[in-house]
Amino acid sequence: MATYLPVMKHHEDTNWLKEVHSQVLQASLKNLDSAFQNFFKKRAKYPRFKSKYGKQSFQYPQGVKIERNQIFLPKIGWVKAVIHREAWGKIKTVTISKDATGTYFASVLLDDGVLKPNKITHATQTIALDMGITHFIIDNEGNKTENPRFVKNQLKNLKRKQQSLSRKKKGSNNYVKAKRLVAKSHKNTKNARNDFQHKLSFKLANENQVVSIEDLNISGMSKNHKLARHILDLGWSDFVSKLQYKLDDRGGHLIKIDRFFPSSKTCSCCGHKMDKLPLNIRNWVCPSCSTEHDRDINAAQNIQKEGIKKFKAEGFTVSACGGSVSQIANSVICGANEAGSPIHSRFAV
Repeated sequence: MATYLPVMKHHEDTNWLKEVHSQVLQASLKNLDSAFQNFFKKRAKYPRFKSKYGKQSFQYPQGVKIERNQIFLPKIGWVKAVIHREAWGKIKTVTISKDATGTYFASVLLDDGVLKPNKITHATQTIALDMGITHFIIDNEGNKTENPRFVKNQLKNLKRKQQSLSRKKKGSNNYVKAKRLVAKSHKNTKNARNDFQHKLSFKLANENQVVSIEDLNISGMSKNHKLARHILDLGWSDFVSKLQYKLDDRGGHLIKIDRFFPSSKTCSCCGHKMDKLPLNIRNWVCPSCSTEHDRDINAAQNIQKEGIKKFKAEGFTVSACGGSVSQIANSVICGANEAGSPIHSRFAV
């Protein structure tokens, strides 16, 4: 397909392709090829055209330079940019994107030449997390992190802006302005969620070498219409992804426990398994050993035991007095530089 690009550039119907850098066009074709390969291998659905009203992006494989408060893009030239941190290392791929609010970003992939540390073979600091809705996470030490409820905090503001949008004539200038305000409200919610997740995952990865969590079926759980909005608002999958790469960068381990493991119904003291334990029961007493359990803390303790068992099964060791030294408070603190992957930088342009 790439061999037809020179011909298409000289055709009167597609001569606008001359305005675009050749490697940008080639990168788009590579992405299209990857999409079809994933479809044929049944890893994804059939590729479809992107809406021009949503997020737009293109890639530069090379030729980009960054200096102080500007970035050089081939065939465009120097563009002013807000460089939020120094771009150190060799510049690889640069992705320019435009979101629904009309803001442009440059996501820069850098090769810093630093190898990731070897995986830790002996753990002294471990923790297990149970994910919930009332509380975002509960650890095996009994510490609970409150659910920030990002969508609920923005719901009143979002509803007002969506009502205003519905009154505008589609395609008019006022419609475009109102739609951008709705997009900004969604963006504020997303930014708040990402900030919270980065800070919390940074704290957990710094204080623990092994983190055990349940491998939840998010898509299945979100089919519950009463809880779908609350579950999707938490962004569990994104949080786990952030925690995963932060642990990898520090040589840590993320242990995922099978979703069918009965962590809530099993007594963490004697191992007795309850036949049923409805979601509305938050505290229960074990009929075998008479231990009173907090449902979430008990689940986290069972996840901890199962996680250490899996960790040892892989040939690693854990200190006899090992355990979590992490005390997760309702508010978390993070270094100012921890906003994403250490080898990625995203600049507003």
